[in-house]
Formats: sequence, structure tokens, C-alpha cells
Amino acid sequence: MIPQDRRVPELLFLVRHGQTVWNREHRLQGQLDSPLTDEGIRQAKNLAERLTGRGITTVCSSPLGRALRTAVIIADRIGADLVEVADLADVHHGMMAGLTWDEVDERYPGARSDRAENRYGWAFPGGESYAQARARARRSLSACGWASEGTPVLVTHEMLGRMLRADLRGLDPSSALSLRHPHDVVFEIDRGEERML
Repeated sequence: MIPQDRRVPELLFLVRHGQTVWNREHRLQGQLDSPLTDEGIRQAKNLAERLTGRGITTVCSSPLGRALRTAVIIADRIGADLVEVADLADVHHGMMAGLTWDEVDERYPGARSDRAENRYGWAFPGGESYAQARARARRSLSACGWASEGTPVLVTHEMLGRMLRADLRGLDPSSALSLRHPHDVVFEIDRGEERML
């Protein structure tokens, strides 16, 4: 049963921010940031075009720069209101943010194998786990529901997006962690049913 103070949109669109410099360098970003590349800006413009004419009234965005820049491009193109939602920020990578996985292996020997044993419950040192982030994802869905009079688009990150999709579709942790979200894909989620635009 959904709590009375929870208002989750029946229909929403979900996008990931455009490509960033650190995406290209294979660095963990978490709640640190790097700018969109020229390709990332092109991707954001293409996402905006695909979202045009779909009745979107509100763009809810992670406050992190890469998502916010993408969200501004989308909101400006479709004429929607832009709302920052803190809980849409990416999974917190703690002390590993900004590192490549090779650098993680050097500085935190064994961390990758520990993570592989319990990827859902394992927390980044000084950061959070997927399990903890899923609670934020749930809150963000409600916040976006309250912020929007109609259909919203959520602009977020691949890791947090997994948790959003899991909550909306009722997926278990293993199924949630298998989800992928390329930079240039829009997901339409309607009453728990998902399709790619």
C-alpha cells in the first residue's frame, strides 16, 4: 500500500544525463561532477527532441551539474518547468569518486571483490550502497509527483536510474542491478510498464 503522503506519477519519462568527460575517461563520478562533452550536449539536444510533444509539464533533475545541464537543455526545448530534486543525485561514491577502477584496485585492494559478493548492499567507503540509494529513489519519485501537475521527465544518472526503475516496476535487487541506461535513451514508464523511445 502506498503511503498517503506519497504521490508517484502514473506516467513518466526517465533520461540519463549526456556523456561527460569522466564517462569518457571511465572515472567514477558519484556525487562529484565533470562537464558534458560536445557529444553529451548533442545527446541532450536529441533527448529534448524525442520528448517534444509528449505532454511533459515538469523536468525534475538531479542537482549535479551534468544532469542539470542536460535538464536545462530539455526544459528549454519543450517549454517545461525545471525543478531540482536533491534525492535524484547519483549513488554517493565516497572516497572512490573521481577514481578509475584501476586506481580503486591500487588504493583499496579487495574492494572490488567485496562489492561483487554483495553489490546491492555493499557501500562505497564514505558513500552509500544501492540499498541506501533505493530509499532516496523512492522519495524522489514522490517529490516529482508532487512537483508536477502532469507528466514529468526525470533527469538522473545510470546508477540511481536503476533504483528508480526497480521501484516503479517492482523489481528485486538482482534484476535492478542488471538494468542499463545509455546516455541517449528515453524510457517511458506507464503504471509499471517500461518501453524505450
